[in-house]
Amino acid sequence: MSRLGGRCLGAAAGLFIDRLVGEPPPDVHPVAGFGQIMERVEHTLWADRRLAGVAYAAVGVAIGAVGGRMMRSTASAVAVAAAGRELRRTALSIGEAISDGDLPAARATLPSLVGRDPAELDESAIAAAVIESVAENSVDAVIAPAFWGAVAGAPGAAAYRSINTMDAMVGRRNERYRNFGWAAARLDDAANYIPARIFAALVAVLNQERVRQIAKAVRQDAPSHPSPNAGVAEAAMAAVLDRKLGGPLDYEGVVENRPFLGTGSRPETDDIEAAVRLADRVEIAAVVLLMLTWLIDWLLGRSGG
Repeated sequence: MSRLGGRCLGAAAGLFIDRLVGEPPPDVHPVAGFGQIMERVEHTLWADRRLAGVAYAAVGVAIGAVGGRMMRSTASAVAVAAAGRELRRTALSIGEAISDGDLPAARATLPSLVGRDPAELDESAIAAAVIESVAENSVDAVIAPAFWGAVAGAPGAAAYRSINTMDAMVGRRNERYRNFGWAAARLDDAANYIPARIFAALVAVLNQERVRQIAKAVRQDAPSHPSPNAGVAEAAMAAVLDRKLGGPLDYEGVVENRPFLGTGSRPETDDIEAAVRLADRVEIAAVVLLMLTWLIDWLLGRSGG
């Protein structure tokens, strides 16, 4: 078995581990520890210049890659970097709160998924926010860790999670981070470019009756989204559900006039469960794809021997 086959097998195992046991507790989670380290790095390096942000991002990637190399296990690194189980659990809990008529509870939980202000969101707007998060974070927390684990092993998966974490910390477009967070945000865009399109492709494979709608939404609607990757994932999800996602939102006190994605009606509460089921199927398809790659590599190795 080649190194590629071994990495693919490890990435599949990592996703499977996350499905079984979920994330480590916050007080011992390596990602939380990384965040604390990067807060100190930011305190040391911060300046209102892109070059300072480049140095910050370089330090973070190096820490992530070294940490992954020390783990020595692609499966362990992907399991730590992935968070699909927690993403789907949180999304379903918000849907259940809405169904029970407990909008305050749904609004209180929503910030764990998205950064927008939930105070004035009604049931449909909360459902849209959750569905958009399920789509975007299925890339960030499932497909991308597995992809980079398959490409570069444990260092790749850990470095990817460091990039994604730095983007969440400093990639925001406010006065403090407009320049300093530029490098982290652009790195995150680059790291998620292929995984986002793998997600959309798997969505299409699993919903072949909607392939034309998915392709149209990704081609026509996604480019108007401020993120080159979230727009692709959200547009594919909107097309499958036949719902309209996106639109204006209040993000950390800043109103963003985001485009609408899809052509259906606005989401309803039941659509959250449908989105979670789709995300779950996409993760299973990703595991199958990784296993098939490992099997083909193994068979080629045997025939070559």
